[in-house]
Amino acid sequence: MTVQSFTFNAFMTNCYVCHDGGEAVLIDPSCATASEQQHVVEYIDEHELTVRHLLLTHAHIDHIFGCAFFSARYGQRFQVHAAERAFIEQAEEQAQAFGVQIDPPPVPDTFLDEGDTVTFGGVTFDILHTPGHSPGSICFVDAASDQAITGDVLFQGSIGRVQGLPQTSRPQLMASITEKLLPLGDETTIYPGHGPSTTIGHERQHNPFLTSDEFRVTKDD
Repeated sequence: MTVQSFTFNAFMTNCYVCHDGGEAVLIDPSCATASEQQHVVEYIDEHELTVRHLLLTHAHIDHIFGCAFFSARYGQRFQVHAAERAFIEQAEEQAQAFGVQIDPPPVPDTFLDEGDTVTFGGVTFDILHTPGHSPGSICFVDAASDQAITGDVLFQGSIGRVQGLPQTSRPQLMASITEKLLPLGDETTIYPGHGPSTTIGHERQHNPFLTSDEFRVTKDD
């Protein structure tokens, strides 16, 4: 699986096009401007990709700026966990709270949960429900290539924000990381919602939130 990342908008949020065998998925369209949207379209067109699925790790404002545009362009709605529906329905209120504007996304009609799969090309994404930063946060895992798109759950050297946002939980977030992501194995590359990619092994050893006495996790746990 090829993973192409883009970083857009004032929140520096990552958008991903994952593809294999001429088929693609678009994850977290953080494009806030027409120019940013065009960068993604040009990549898809240049590689002659057929977009099979539009996906969201969660529906905070910085991850959904481009939903309306890409839904219209590719004739489908973004798929997300059902617990995120309210955030999409309240997209304009989210935008006002952060002093930005958004073209309201269409409300999803397909929802994803733990145990579901998404396929494109020769890739099968396994869905993990990883709440904490957001109640419906999900991760997309390609076990065959040891790669995962993890949204705002685990970052290089940090974890998802739980202050100043609705429906967050630090204990839930840490449980999602330790029970869902760390078992993926040290070789797994993770592509987060912000910042550079990293690996489970690197974060297990160096992430201060995972090496603290309170949340220490070892390979043997």
